[in-house]
Amino acid sequence: MELPTGCEPRCPGCAHRTLTATASEAQKTHWLRQALAPWADRLLPLRTVDPSARWNYRRKVCLSALWDESAGWRFGLWRRDELIPIPDCPVHAESVRAMVHWLMQVLPPQPDFPLAFFVQSGAQATLIVKTHRVPALDGLDETRLAELAANGLDGLWLHRHPAAGRRLFARNGWTLLWGQPRSRDALGLEYGPMAFQQQIPALYRQALDAAEAFLDPASGHQIADLYCGIGASLQRWTRRGARVIGVELGGEAVACAGQNAPDATTLRGKCADRLPQLREWTTSTASRLLYLNPPRTGLEPAVRDWAAREFRPERLAYLSCSAGTLSRDLAVLTTAGYLVEALIPYDFFPQTHHVETLALLRRSD
Repeated sequence: MELPTGCEPRCPGCAHRTLTATASEAQKTHWLRQALAPWADRLLPLRTVDPSARWNYRRKVCLSALWDESAGWRFGLWRRDELIPIPDCPVHAESVRAMVHWLMQVLPPQPDFPLAFFVQSGAQATLIVKTHRVPALDGLDETRLAELAANGLDGLWLHRHPAAGRRLFARNGWTLLWGQPRSRDALGLEYGPMAFQQQIPALYRQALDAAEAFLDPASGHQIADLYCGIGASLQRWTRRGARVIGVELGGEAVACAGQNAPDATTLRGKCADRLPQLREWTTSTASRLLYLNPPRTGLEPAVRDWAAREFRPERLAYLSCSAGTLSRDLAVLTTAGYLVEALIPYDFFPQTHHVETLALLRRSD
């Protein structure tokens, strides 16, 4: 398979970039059948995008930055102890590539500007520097900053975080250098610079459509939405008239969820830590539904037990980014009396080995 211009052969980022779309999809399906073997007969065909949309789609990136005395700033991914520059990565959206080249032209050198990471989330970009102080920004004058709008940006942030690496973001040290602090995504949802975003909105919309059709929330239902992010799913449930509560760890995401789904109750914190509030919120009179979208680690054990043995929704939808932890959690849920009706995989990350799966479960009693 001939790689497009800008694809760096040494880059560790996209394990499937040398495969055809058909071969990549076959490998992902094979992996899912192995990882989800007890329910493989309920695995539906992989939902994909048009081949032309398998490139230039990634608008959420985190790139390491390294100053080179001869080449200037380089942005890329580490391979062992070497930074592989990928300024023209064909998986990145055009707006990301434009931002990388813009930064290479305007940023001050080290040690004046101790840049560690460049993060872009849609139309919000962040420069993470390993320092407490505000570094010199001589190259970022008003004329150069005005060019950012042409690159598709709404906001540019400086984040002072001396310990960046162990954790990408800290609570404090944020300065908006230019633009506005919030943007709107393809679904019309408000988000900020730390927002997690599904990379392909069309596929994500399909996944939400499938979850909504299965859960079928309405007036008289109460639905708990755990790991709710900025509220894409919360908004759907409230529009259907259900009584809704969401839980999310990130403060920025909770604030955005409050704007995107104002009729939902939203709690900040780890889902396991918010079980007391979830118990208080739950009533015995309304039918219960559950939507889950956890990180790669899957459900926290306490949350899994609460869902399976205490909350016991009539129906639940679980969007997973790890087939391994999904299999572990499904084993507990099925033992507790839930039937897996369907597993719908989505190719949210073309050119990589990653695949996400929507599991739809119904209580057997």
